[in-house]
Amino acid sequence: MSENSDGGAARSMNDRLDITRGVMKLFASWGLHSDEMMTLLDMPGKARHFAKYRDNKPLPDSPDIMKRIEYLVRIDDALRTSYPTNPAMGKRWLRQRSHKFDKHSPLSMMMGDGEQGMIYVLSRLDCTFAWDQSGSMPC
Repeated sequence: MSENSDGGAARSMNDRLDITRGVMKLFASWGLHSDEMMTLLDMPGKARHFAKYRDNKPLPDSPDIMKRIEYLVRIDDALRTSYPTNPAMGKRWLRQRSHKFDKHSPLSMMMGDGEQGMIYVLSRLDCTFAWDQSGSMPC
C-alpha cells in the first residue's frame, strides 16, 4: 500500500469499492435518500450525482469520509445488537424523535451536527464507545 497525502495508508481500488458497496448497502437498509447520504458523509455536490457511487465508483479516499463511515458502521452494528430480532427497527429508530435527542431524531442529529452528532448518537447506543470517550480507566 502506498501513503496518501495525510500520511495514512492509501486504500486499493478494490478495498475502496468494497467499502463503498458496504456503505451503500447500509444506507439502503436505513432507507436513506441521496441527499441524506451526502450530508452524513459531508460530501459536496448535487444529490443526483451521488448515484455514481451505487454504480461501482468508489467513494473518495478521504480520511474525513472514512472516519464518518466508521461511525456509521458502528452505529449500524449497535442497532443490530439493540434490536437483534427485528432488523427493521433500526431504520425506524433512526427517524423516531426522542427526548434523548432533544426531541429530534438520531438521523437529524447526525445530519445537523455532523461528526459530533454521530459521536453523540453512537455514545447513546454503545456504552463501550461512551466509556472509551469518557477517558475512564478500568480498576
